[in-house]
Amino acid sequence: MLNRRQFIGTMGATALGLGLVGCGGSGSADSGSGTTDGSDGAKKKKVAIFLDGPINDGGWGASCYKAMTDAADALGWDTAYSESVATADWATTMENYIDQGYDLIFAPGNQYTDAVKQVAKDYPDAHFCILNDTVKDTNIESLMPNTQQIGLLAGALAGILSKTNNIGFIGGVELDTTKDKLENYTKAAQKINPAIQVASAYAGSFSDAGKGKEIANSMVTTNDVDVMFGDASIVDTGAREALSAYSDRYDIGQPADLGSADDKLIANSVVTDNMTMLKESMQDVESGNFGNKVIYGDLSNGGVSTGTFSSIVTDDQQKQYLEYVEQIKAGTFL
Repeated sequence: MLNRRQFIGTMGATALGLGLVGCGGSGSADSGSGTTDGSDGAKKKKVAIFLDGPINDGGWGASCYKAMTDAADALGWDTAYSESVATADWATTMENYIDQGYDLIFAPGNQYTDAVKQVAKDYPDAHFCILNDTVKDTNIESLMPNTQQIGLLAGALAGILSKTNNIGFIGGVELDTTKDKLENYTKAAQKINPAIQVASAYAGSFSDAGKGKEIANSMVTTNDVDVMFGDASIVDTGAREALSAYSDRYDIGQPADLGSADDKLIANSVVTDNMTMLKESMQDVESGNFGNKVIYGDLSNGGVSTGTFSSIVTDDQQKQYLEYVEQIKAGTFL
């Protein structure tokens, strides 16, 4: 059996009829037959995630995968993943995990909602968790970070940082959550600086890094964009690659804390605590109280927060921004 690190080292080499599957959480692989906890012989619970892109994308996929493994480590669950799963295979991938005895299927985005609802109807005894949606049913729970606050946090910082009065936004596809982030990103930036113009584009993908690079290059050269925020997973990675080729061009990361104090590109990040929300859903499975529930996360409960400031952001700018963060938290910003 491969442990998680060994399996990740073999990505692209093993197919099990449901895309690539890597397992861990407890440090051991699980083929679907179940493992025991070594004490009373009880069968360990198992959670699986599937994604339309890679788990090591440096952004959304990596963050959601880590949220799952961290929650599983805390609760003693086993984990598995399927990455770069084609749309036509989403339902089959979930069905295969259910057939292998997985206790919870984690769909890390509302682009998967229709597929989840379809499979959930066919498998009423299985459990499904969707990130970034408010769908709920007897066997479905959703995790919903506050997208208004996410957009406002990113827009306020962009408004403070921009020197060209031109900022950018890249979305994967036109999901309601993405559109809400863009709307509030625009409102916040223009409240800080009414002269701000926002260039926005949708890549039509969450996994095309080349498209992200192309869009970002175009925004810089055509619109003189100097601050970028994205909601497009690995597309954002491509955008950051493009921005890194220019001077005085900055990015705001999400959903993890992607930067550092020494980062020359990522000014800060808007962080969502998907781990805590997912852990609550997993505990609902354990308690037998799963279903008909939306788990919300915002600034008040730590479900949404700000990350690490880069030295790109001056002390005065940091102080100004943190004052806006408190206003956003209190609902008095707009």
